[in-house]
Amino acid sequence: MRVVSGIQPTGGLHLGNLLGAILRWVRMQDDGECLFFLADLHALTVEVDPEQLRANVREMAAALIASGVDPARAILFRQSAVREHAELAWVLQGTARMGWLERMTQFKEKSGKNKERSSVGLFTYPVLQAADVLLYHATHVPVGEDQKQHLELARDIALKFNNDFDTELFTLPEPFVGGGTAARVMSLRDGSAKMSKSDPSEMSRIQLTDSDETIAQKIRKARTDPAPLPADPSELAGRAEARNLVGIMAAIQDRPVEAVLAEFAGQGFGAFKPALADALIALIAPLRARLEQLRSDPAEIDRILEVGAERARALAAPTLDSAYRAVGLR
Repeated sequence: MRVVSGIQPTGGLHLGNLLGAILRWVRMQDDGECLFFLADLHALTVEVDPEQLRANVREMAAALIASGVDPARAILFRQSAVREHAELAWVLQGTARMGWLERMTQFKEKSGKNKERSSVGLFTYPVLQAADVLLYHATHVPVGEDQKQHLELARDIALKFNNDFDTELFTLPEPFVGGGTAARVMSLRDGSAKMSKSDPSEMSRIQLTDSDETIAQKIRKARTDPAPLPADPSELAGRAEARNLVGIMAAIQDRPVEAVLAEFAGQGFGAFKPALADALIALIAPLRARLEQLRSDPAEIDRILEVGAERARALAAPTLDSAYRAVGLR
């Protein structure tokens, strides 16, 4: 089994990234061969500050390693350092169809009312995503609800390419269901919105770099309601903020929501929030210490990413060569 996944280098990791993807990546390392990349080519689909992008790549790499991604067990690299990603994406743009991309709901959401002013890259980036996984003959790709459509597109592109050129070059990747449950972490200020770095309120999210005191303060001030916690998870319906905090506790402790509610049923958030803050501090404090250590040696981060890129290129080059041969470019 070969698992491939990427993350955009948008700066520091927050709790949503950690519980929603990264800790799952860490567990995946026990399940098969893993390639994890910093998707800096994808970052170019919107306006970008070059110096900030360079800094973000290092920061995100350090955060991933601090969180448990092991460069000795997985291949960790910068996407742009492996030119085959971009080259295969161009080849696959001859296979992908406009109608397929026009159905991508994420483009509609991200472009909003400014569709005509959006970059071409924002429209076509699902083809680059397909290249990202097809390049390495990925058998499995971890996807959330918002990425299932993109994996289906990758499979459609692979199937059409294989049929068009009478080859069996590309493996059709399957969604990866291992590595534990990916938690959907919402804003601490609005239980209906995902935790996000783009939220203008620092109180909406918990960063990997937050101090113990800051974590406790953010949880203490997290929006809740006056009702006590129920024993039955179904009674959290309509209580988005309560459901979010209980879900975070369940994800941190790797136990069912039912077990968390059984412990705190009938109690208010005055009792629950301190327990949640303690659990978060226990999770994040050692990761933060490791991150600070890694930040002090940027040359080592660069070395790790280059070693990973060399390993990735060794896997990617034969695939690109075969794709070029299939379409007549060799």
